[in-house]
Amino acid sequence: MSSRSRPLLLIVTVFWIYVALSDVLYANQLQSSLTAMHVDLFAPWQARLLQHLLLYPVLVGCVWVSLRMGWQPILRRVPLQVLLAVGFAILAEPALWLGDAALVGVHRALLQFTTVNDTGPAQLVPLIQIWVASATSFLLTYGFGLALATGFDIYRRLRDSHIRSAALERALSAAHLAALRMQLSPHSLFNLLNTIHGQIDGDPADARTMIVQLADLLRRLLYAGEREFSRLADELHFVRLYLGLQQRRFADRLTVSVPVPERAPRAWVPSLILQPLIENAVVHGLASHVEAVQIVVEAIADEAHLILRVTNTIGADAAVGRDGIGLKNVRERLAIQFGEQAVFDAVARPCGLWVAEIRMPLLLEVSETVATPVAA
Repeated sequence: MSSRSRPLLLIVTVFWIYVALSDVLYANQLQSSLTAMHVDLFAPWQARLLQHLLLYPVLVGCVWVSLRMGWQPILRRVPLQVLLAVGFAILAEPALWLGDAALVGVHRALLQFTTVNDTGPAQLVPLIQIWVASATSFLLTYGFGLALATGFDIYRRLRDSHIRSAALERALSAAHLAALRMQLSPHSLFNLLNTIHGQIDGDPADARTMIVQLADLLRRLLYAGEREFSRLADELHFVRLYLGLQQRRFADRLTVSVPVPERAPRAWVPSLILQPLIENAVVHGLASHVEAVQIVVEAIADEAHLILRVTNTIGADAAVGRDGIGLKNVRERLAIQFGEQAVFDAVARPCGLWVAEIRMPLLLEVSETVATPVAA
């Protein structure tokens, strides 16, 4: 028996025990009252107990078949369900005869039941009427039992569906986050490799230094891509490496200011959350005008929030937007990981600055051994 069948079998068993005890106690109590009037109407309680014992495997089988069969399509399944219920109900009276015969050795109800009283001759009650009355009673009992089992089965299916849905949602979110974390522009890497290639003949030492820096950058990128959260200091190390390489490409046009990682707030942030912002600052800042571009990265913490801000200069007539791939990346990740607790905004200021700012819950480092923090 599978683990999924055990709870359903337990429910059916408990229900049938309740039905058997109720039926036996009711019949026994009523027969005690009728005995005073010299009327013998009900079978002995032992026979009724044996009746329910004989019907128990039939009930379990009918319920199992009913649940496996289902109710769709209605025009085909409902008649079969009714036939199954009627078949169980019809077997109730023969089960009582067998139980009675096992006790007294006489199959006394094969032709009729005799009701005896002291005021007149014996009255013969046709067997068919007793059979119909018993079948009607057990048909209702079967209906209640099937409804209970079906209700539990529907609840279990709904619960399992919710569990599977939640698991799929978590898996989808994890896959989505992994894809977003790894979204470093291939175009940027291609340009960096071309810059290194151009330096090989003119300045081999500088080219070797850039290769080491690029390898370190990619190593940190892959490591951070495997984690949902990283220390802010690690994120700032990544930013300094990336911007350092870009400065080597655009030595005359790019100046940067990044907080010293060791002096940054000891907090956790989503892995690579700053990467799209600094890449956006470099690409769109340099593309918007021919003058020097300054990029400033800030990390400010108060009692409950952490503010990450990336500011870069832009041309006066630069066409800027809020719906680029990098900015959409940041919004989606913050929505997945923090919901409404995090706010992201990117806007062009009149003074020729583009400001991208993240305001998120402050997740403090508990210890050096913490691997992944839990957002509040």
